[in-house]
Order: sequence, then structure tokens, then C-alpha cells
Amino acid sequence: MFIVGLTGGLATGKSTVLSIFRDNGIAVIDADEVARKVLEPGTKAWKEVKNYFGDNVLNPDGKINRLKLGELIFDDIEKRRKLNAITHPRIQRAMMLMALKYFFSAHKYVVMEVPLLFETGKMLNFMHKIITVTCEDHQQLERLCKRSDFSEKVAKKRINAQMPLEQKVANSHFVINNSGDVENTRTQTLSIIKVLSRSKFTWYFRVIFGIAFLSLIFGVTHMAGNLFFNKI
Repeated sequence: MFIVGLTGGLATGKSTVLSIFRDNGIAVIDADEVARKVLEPGTKAWKEVKNYFGDNVLNPDGKINRLKLGELIFDDIEKRRKLNAITHPRIQRAMMLMALKYFFSAHKYVVMEVPLLFETGKMLNFMHKIITVTCEDHQQLERLCKRSDFSEKVAKKRINAQMPLEQKVANSHFVINNSGDVENTRTQTLSIIKVLSRSKFTWYFRVIFGIAFLSLIFGVTHMAGNLFFNKI
């Protein structure tokens, strides 16, 4: 088994592509879903976030309000570091355990969404192949404004805080242009699935995963990049 990294920019359509892989029976790990579980009400991470940031970052149902928390940490390096320290080790542990489960379930490969894969650079060695999802600049801006109810100014600031899509594309093995309709995106994704399915590359993941998992057990690895707030 090997890992395929799925990345891109804010609101380019990474979740859409990941769902296509999932619908076609491919094992996937969604960092956003993992982060939500890590911060479910009552968990240790949730308690630490609540104690540090206060009740004002909670919704009436007790769940973390990601938009409010994102506003607090975006321009505050110390608060961002604190949040990362709380969430990153737990997110990484959960993702590694999921990868281990797939490892022993005879899956040929797993697609792991890592939104800030290139920005951090620390998870690149885990990836056998990298897919970057793109779209037109104006579409990305419009989608982010609509999705997160951002003003155009705020949305541009969030987009510009990440590595330009052109650089990600230049360092990727595959590119999916999500500027068209869903069927067009599906066609591109299915073509990549065919290529990946023919790959005989398996031993590299076994070596790398073994090293990473042992490092995780002894607590010397750290979460790479801001996985939880890549979509806010």
C-alpha cells in the first residue's frame, strides 16, 4: 500500500474530489473529518480549547465554532501556535491509526487529504504521488465567500496566506481542474484512479509508515501544517 496526497487551495474542490475517490471504493482519509472528531464536545482537545479560548468560541450546542476560532487565530501567531499544540498531535495520531487500519485491510493505496502539504513540507516524504485540485481564481474567491460568508477582502486574505496554486501544480504528479461541472471533475479523477490502480509501488509505504508509526508511539513526531483550519 502507498499514500497519495490530495491538496489544493481553499475552496478549490478538494472535498468533491475526495468524495469521488470514496465513491469508487478507494480508501480515503479526510483531515477535516478527523479534526472534527478530535474536537467533539467532551474530548480532551475540546476541553483544552474551551479553557484557553473561552466559551465564546462555542456554539449553543457546545461544538467549536470554527469561524470564530479562525478569526481569533488568523492574525495571532501565539494563539495559532497554542491551537496547533492542542490539536495537531491528536489529529496526526488519528490519521496514522486510520492509515494503519487500511494497511492491514489489503487496500492498494489510500488518498490522504493534506491541505497544507506543500506549505509545511513535513509530510511530503509520506506521499508516493501528489494530486493538486485547482480552479479559476475568480471561482475560488466566489466559492470561498459563499461557503464561509466572507467578504471579498477577508477571502482574498485567506487565499493569499497559502502557497500559490501555480507552485503546488508545478510540484504535483497529477492536477485536477475543478473549474467545470462535477462530471468533468469526475472524469479527470477516474483517469487518475486508473493510473494509480496499475501501480505496483508498495514497499516504500511499508518502510516509511513503519518509521512514522514508531516515531508516533514514542512521541517525537509533530503534526505538520494547520489541518483543522484549512477550510475556514
